[in-house]
Amino acid sequence: MSTTTASRAAAPWWAGALAGFLAAASGVAAGTAVAALLQGVPSPIESVGNRAIDYAPPFLKEFAVRQFGTADKPVLIGGVVAALALLAVVAGIVGRRRPRVAIGAVALIGAVAVVCAAIDRTTTASRALTLVPSIVTAVVSLGALVLLLGNLRAREQAAAAHPLGLGRRGFLKASLGITALALVGGVVGRVFGDAAAAASRAGIRLPRAATVAPPVPSGVEVGVSGVSDYLTPNRDFYRVDTALRIPDVPAEGWRLRIHGMVDRELNLSYRDLMGMALEEHRVTLTCVSNEVGGPYVGNALWLGVRTATLLKMAGVQAGANAIKSTSADRWTAGTPLETVTDDRNAMVAIGMNGEPLPLAHGFPARLVVPGLYGFVSATKWLTDIEVTRFSDFKGYWTTRDYTALAPIKFSSRIDVPTSFQTFDRDKARFGGVAWAQTVGIARVEVSIDKGDWVEATLGAEDNTETWRQWSYRWDDATPGNHQLTIRATTKDGDTQTSDRAPIRPNGTTGWHSVQFRVE
Repeated sequence: MSTTTASRAAAPWWAGALAGFLAAASGVAAGTAVAALLQGVPSPIESVGNRAIDYAPPFLKEFAVRQFGTADKPVLIGGVVAALALLAVVAGIVGRRRPRVAIGAVALIGAVAVVCAAIDRTTTASRALTLVPSIVTAVVSLGALVLLLGNLRAREQAAAAHPLGLGRRGFLKASLGITALALVGGVVGRVFGDAAAAASRAGIRLPRAATVAPPVPSGVEVGVSGVSDYLTPNRDFYRVDTALRIPDVPAEGWRLRIHGMVDRELNLSYRDLMGMALEEHRVTLTCVSNEVGGPYVGNALWLGVRTATLLKMAGVQAGANAIKSTSADRWTAGTPLETVTDDRNAMVAIGMNGEPLPLAHGFPARLVVPGLYGFVSATKWLTDIEVTRFSDFKGYWTTRDYTALAPIKFSSRIDVPTSFQTFDRDKARFGGVAWAQTVGIARVEVSIDKGDWVEATLGAEDNTETWRQWSYRWDDATPGNHQLTIRATTKDGDTQTSDRAPIRPNGTTGWHSVQFRVE
């Protein structure tokens, strides 16, 4: 065959790109389907994403949360998928002429996925079982690529039948078959992912608490439209964690181990917890990633067993000063022992706002510790509590330039006005929330256009572990553009500083300001 004839017979570039893309898609779909059928096993994409999270420098994590908020995980998954798709497309294009190079590249990508699975800390299954989805992905991708490239090469070898190829018709049939495989795999992954935990949660009816929270005092709501609900609905409660996939942990097989520097090791089931003296407490939680005026703070009614009660059952030994808590996906936090044994309402929670914990917020059980940022206390999908010493371990974030001790810095936020909101002259009413867990808010002040500080009206206090709403009416509002600034003062007499501190190593400080307009 002449060079001209071979060139005319060569498959177009888009056919190679399609071959690479379909090969990768079929492999990922097959691996994801297998992972969904194996409890506690992450998909290949999740394993790669988990390694990206664990190895990313702290500044990159902060950038992702700041730029994408609670969408940071979908963005990361999308980035991994886009990178894989691009590499697969390039491999397919190259494979039209150099199939061995393309097959080698896809094999290398598959090997990376297998390595990521081998070191994935999030799995709750055996290490050998965790490798299965990534191996399936690599094998299916390679097989699909060989099949599709073989059919493309047949067009260039018209004089001799290719063992795998039937020309254009064969490529079409192979593409349709592989597309069907990818679709079936995607459906299986979607239907069976997190199925066990969801079914388990649906069948749970929480018992009545032995200690019921008192009614919410009248006057906690200031009546300003747009101010955060006093109790944050579960669907609106912030979520910041490192889990790309919510651990699929049904209550029926769940256990909480309490061990370490204790006299008696405990191994408790979910039914054991439900049979104990449950307590209800309203507690505000805050994430260290919360910027000044940020959304990562919420208030809820929690149901659970006091950690002090559980640790008393175990018998804490002298010399211990910390607990190391571990989640189902192997995330760890270190919490000062005194904060889970003093008179604050620290608990192992199983309920949130009258329901079993939502899957995204820690089902079956999680830690709730008033007054501490979540990265040192709020372990979700809790499976293990080790009584120990800070000198003997480091939590997940304390190995990433965050401090081991992280009491929440008191703060305040403007909910109304939102940025550049416009008010009628006689309807300039503002509001928001302020919090100082375990101490309490004594006063909130506002300043308009950097003028004098004026005291706002506080909503009634529920308890010192929850936030308080505030409101202010600007009776002599003047038309034009304005700036509203806020600061809070605690019951200890401390007033918020205007100095800005970064998130790392232990939380932000500063005054929240918003621009608005009066007409």
